[in-house]
Amino acid sequence: MSVDREHILDNFFVSGHTACSGCGQSMAARIVMNVAGKNTMVTNATGCLEVFSTKAPETSWGVPWVHSLFENAAAVGSGVEAALKHLGKLDSIRVISQGGDGGTADIGLQALSGMIERGHDVLYVCYDNEAYMNTGIQRSGLTPFDAKTTTSPIGKKSTGNPKQKKPLVEICAAHHIPYAASASVGYPQDVEKKVKKALSIRGSKFLMIHVPCPLGWGSDPALTIEIARLAVQSGLYPIVEYENGQLSNRMKLAAVKPVKDYLVTQNRFKHLLKNEEELAKVQKIADNNISYYGLK
Repeated sequence: MSVDREHILDNFFVSGHTACSGCGQSMAARIVMNVAGKNTMVTNATGCLEVFSTKAPETSWGVPWVHSLFENAAAVGSGVEAALKHLGKLDSIRVISQGGDGGTADIGLQALSGMIERGHDVLYVCYDNEAYMNTGIQRSGLTPFDAKTTTSPIGKKSTGNPKQKKPLVEICAAHHIPYAASASVGYPQDVEKKVKKALSIRGSKFLMIHVPCPLGWGSDPALTIEIARLAVQSGLYPIVEYENGQLSNRMKLAAVKPVKDYLVTQNRFKHLLKNEEELAKVQKIADNNISYYGLK
């Protein structure tokens, strides 16, 4: 649908796009944009979010929005920020660059590192659905251990993705930027709080939001929020904050769920349910997260 100018007074990422039913990314994008508000400029890497929200001549964006290449949303955001600074408008306009896990943790990592190393006053948001969903559900650097994708298939010699998730929040925090954090669409109020906090800080900021993908994960679209919460509650997706390179906060777990409760909700992990050895490996990853981040 085309943007209704009256409607976007309250919603800066509007309905009518072509995202799949239950898409966690579309939910998270709406939260981010409605917190950021109208005085925002966005650069968006190629990916699901770009494709389903900007089917020409229609758009779901109620703010100035630029489609970058797969790899350079952060670089384009750096240029937008520099131009606003030159024009003396950076105090009144915020810049958000964003992309999926592939366009951020892999293809776009160099541009992201350059942006935050130079200290551009930009918030980068990574919508982490844990694979290259737009191009065929291939594994990315943020695909979980043992997950089935089209490039990490299961078989006699494979139990899925052989690598653990790249520690992207820690990589960004290691640049000693003012703010780097993770969040989950399963906890929308926490996402809102972190977007507000990030935009109140001058300098480079990074926020990674876990967003279930029913198509790529083989999950029930009606259970997106529940599944997102199970990832956090099992310890597989720690919710943390870093300020100036130091861990400053984490979401404590009142009751820890076994990883099996999370894995059973998705076809990409179905092969693990009868493989006790691999299941134990995934449980150990969660246990190590809980211990390392002090989640209990």
